[in-house]
Amino acid sequence: MASLVFPGTIPPTNLKHPSLISTKNTSFIRCNVTEPVNRNDNGKPYMPSLVAQQGTLPSFLTSNHYERNYSAHKITQKNETKLRIFSGTANPSLSQEIACYMGLDLGKIKIKRFADGEIYVQLQESVRGCDVYLVQPTSPPANENLMELLIMIDACRRASAKTITAVIPYFGYARADRKTQGRESIAAKLVANLITEAGADRVLACDLHSGQSMGYFDIPVDHVHGQPVILDYLASKAICSDDLVVVSPDVGGVARARAFAKKLSDAPLAIVDKRRQGHNVAEVMNLIGDVKGKVAVMVDDMIDTAGTIANGAALLHQEGAREVYACTTHAVFSPPAIERLSSGLFQEVIITNTIPLSEHKYFPQLTVLSVANLLGETIWRVHDDYAGGIESFCNLGID
Repeated sequence: MASLVFPGTIPPTNLKHPSLISTKNTSFIRCNVTEPVNRNDNGKPYMPSLVAQQGTLPSFLTSNHYERNYSAHKITQKNETKLRIFSGTANPSLSQEIACYMGLDLGKIKIKRFADGEIYVQLQESVRGCDVYLVQPTSPPANENLMELLIMIDACRRASAKTITAVIPYFGYARADRKTQGRESIAAKLVANLITEAGADRVLACDLHSGQSMGYFDIPVDHVHGQPVILDYLASKAICSDDLVVVSPDVGGVARARAFAKKLSDAPLAIVDKRRQGHNVAEVMNLIGDVKGKVAVMVDDMIDTAGTIANGAALLHQEGAREVYACTTHAVFSPPAIERLSSGLFQEVIITNTIPLSEHKYFPQLTVLSVANLLGETIWRVHDDYAGGIESFCNLGID
């Protein structure tokens, strides 16, 4: 059944610490988090706690090269820090998790919609001279959430905030990053201009569809990858590394799949050759690589209608794959994605909570991981102006 996993949370003290699986003759992927607990029977997410070794966070949230002075950030009164976090209406639960990880309260903000659909935003507290972080993914409905973000930025700018960082877990319009035909728009560049002109000083985004989208902004962009969260979860399943093969659902995702495979004990790589005939319509042609008798892990940055990944999974089963897992950061899940993903093609569908899911979109094979700790740690490092070595940022998956 579906499960909700929060990597990096400190569990109650009465939980036992299960030992990691290891043998002398077989190589397993190892990780310092436990296996997911049993799921319930109603198809809704369950909220387990992961046991951290000796009260520490998973490896992707710690680094030997970076030790923050937590006493400097110990907050006894909110006014002692100049950092403020505000949440839009797109994903308030993720914003609350980020604030909890950072030991802060969400800022007070009033957001409402008039009868004609116009959006009204008013900050309910002073942000003068503060570093403000606005958490708002531009997920469906993309236009409303984007406009809300722009108005939030404008409100902070007019309230004399020192800096404004737009924390965008999911960047809408990211797929419109180039012209594939004549007379097309490049909407990703347009959205980047809107955010910049609204008054944002920095953008923190998670798993952009393509790396070149960072160049569309005329302000600094911190690009965070959700891979460490998914990798730690896969490692907790103790799948034999000799049985693993990482699969890219299309040629465009080869670089992403190769990086993922390298961190999974340098697993072999397979590629699904896909020919797209139209928007949200895909046709699988053939498979490059060997998956016979192996556990195939399909990796993509997002799942929209699930046509690409479902057709790829069907091809993998035809080629003899023993099990197929789907891993993605952004779960857009436009119809008929749920029907395709729950049809029995996948052993498990692993996503993150960058986009909130309504209750009717949950299904038994779904597992939701939280990126709150990852984003919260990134915000601390940006706020601290930490200029550490590249190894520290590689642990967090930050470009």
